[in-house]
Amino acid sequence: MSYSALSDEAGCSGAKPILSAQAKMERLASRLKKSEPVRILAIGSSSTQGIGASSPAFSYPVQLQADLTRIWKGTVVIENAGIGGETIPETVARLEAALLKADKPDLVIWQVGTNDAVMGGDEGQFSDFLRQGIDAAQEVGVEVLLVDQQYFPAIKDLGRYERFVRLVGTAGAAEQVPVFSRYRLMKAWGERSPDVLGSMLSSDGFHMGDRGYDCLAHLLADSLRAMVAPAEAPNRAVAAAPRP
Repeated sequence: MSYSALSDEAGCSGAKPILSAQAKMERLASRLKKSEPVRILAIGSSSTQGIGASSPAFSYPVQLQADLTRIWKGTVVIENAGIGGETIPETVARLEAALLKADKPDLVIWQVGTNDAVMGGDEGQFSDFLRQGIDAAQEVGVEVLLVDQQYFPAIKDLGRYERFVRLVGTAGAAEQVPVFSRYRLMKAWGERSPDVLGSMLSSDGFHMGDRGYDCLAHLLADSLRAMVAPAEAPNRAVAAAPRP
């Protein structure tokens, strides 16, 4: 069974821009121009691992690999390095280790911040670790796309949670890396209709389900296509995103 048809529905896209800025992915563009394989490291916590999906095949990295392979008509390999429940210090340590390998990725998609916000992490330390991870990738010529926190109906302290969302946007702007705002996307689903958001979530009301992960993969693919070949991509996902 495939959810690809669902991802093409109008309900998949958010009503607001979801990509913080259009950045040219030079490393990706160069490899694609030379018909070389593209290696992507998808790192983060349960949303990367695919908790809430009916099977690992419906995690967003697996679906994104299929989408990008179709779009770029070449070899795209995405490593799923998601570990459920992880907070940013552990993720940065794993990211730095991955960047030391001889076969380091061309792009890191870093889904970050939900557990830190939910578990009461320190905002200053979160920002420091976020910039440390971005710097580590940039120092070895690896491009970065940040994916910020998810929106879910049961957020207890919305003001504090949204401060963490803004910290991801602030770090992206300072480090000149794009941020895909999953928070803004999912909040727009909820504003459209609780049923739309509910259809994207798993039964726990927190993690995405199959349809939500497919939409995430579909829109990430659109965004990456825009950053590799801007003239060929739709404009709906590429614009400055206002603060939540």
